[in-house]
Amino acid sequence: MIDYLIIGSGLAGISFAEVALRNDKSILVLDNNSQNSSRIAGGLYNPVILKRFSEVWQAQEQLVLMNEFYALLEKKLECTVDFKRPILRKFFSVEEQNNWFIASDKINLSPFLSTKLIFEKFSGIDSPFGYGEVLQTGYVDTSLLLRKYRDYLIHNKMFQEESFDYEALQVDSNGIRYKDIQAKHIVFAEGFGMHGNPYFKHLPLDGTKGELFVIRAPNLRLDVIVNTSVFILPLGNDLFKVGATYNWKDKTDLPTPEGKTELVERIKEIITCDFEIVAHFAGVRPTVKDRRPLVGTHQNYNSVHILNGLGTRGVMLGPAMAKALFDTIENKIPLDTVIDINRFVSKGKK
Repeated sequence: MIDYLIIGSGLAGISFAEVALRNDKSILVLDNNSQNSSRIAGGLYNPVILKRFSEVWQAQEQLVLMNEFYALLEKKLECTVDFKRPILRKFFSVEEQNNWFIASDKINLSPFLSTKLIFEKFSGIDSPFGYGEVLQTGYVDTSLLLRKYRDYLIHNKMFQEESFDYEALQVDSNGIRYKDIQAKHIVFAEGFGMHGNPYFKHLPLDGTKGELFVIRAPNLRLDVIVNTSVFILPLGNDLFKVGATYNWKDKTDLPTPEGKTELVERIKEIITCDFEIVAHFAGVRPTVKDRRPLVGTHQNYNSVHILNGLGTRGVMLGPAMAKALFDTIENKIPLDTVIDINRFVSKGKK
């Protein structure tokens, strides 16, 4: 019997897998590669919601856990996945500058917003009103991370590629049995795929489709991340990742002409040089209407758990939410009520 059967190997799944392994638990991860939102994500981490100049929920605590989590992973996987980069918010008016200073005076935001405006001229971007710098920011190369972690799991015989068959899952007082696998616990970390899960499909997981580009722009000279209506993330060799769109109706992971048009228009609002679209991606983010993750244990089965709804901030939320779920399962530490699935009183059950 193993300790944990984990369904899904996106950011949520590998975060929980790693937390379990660091606590000397045995695991097996199953995935069928059907959900790609973690793999194509921009991977940015940013403690400030720049649209409203407000703090991300529990930002400082998440950053502390995140920094330790990825530093240890880089040693384990022998590669760099966490890239510390400044995020610059481009200003379009004096009013936006003033709003920045008002926000930076707030106690909860002052650690994250520099009070020194930046007027550096980047070739290919016209910004007469300058930029504000967000501190403690960067990005995680999610594609590399997920690939390397899966290789690690495969090498250590802790991964199976298959579609999960819910009908084959048996739950009893001793844990769960799935085909020839016995485990004390099962953790569902399926992202938007949760809608097919009879144990948790009653939860209000929405899907927000996002589309991204990789562009080539030889005349764009940028060594920081610029964020306005979209982000522009330098990848090296004149390549930049740009995104993302938000579509609440389309639940497919196929790039669309509408998404392409929207991204092109937004890029042209920011940069003044020519660019070429090298790649166009799309994925459905697992989002929740109250903007909080879905973490917890099924109301009828104490060995069946969920870690989902990380939304647009998976690289920051993943390690913290995985630790919270592990701590409540193993150490009976109560979950924060704002993430606990018990906040939804629906009587959904299998």
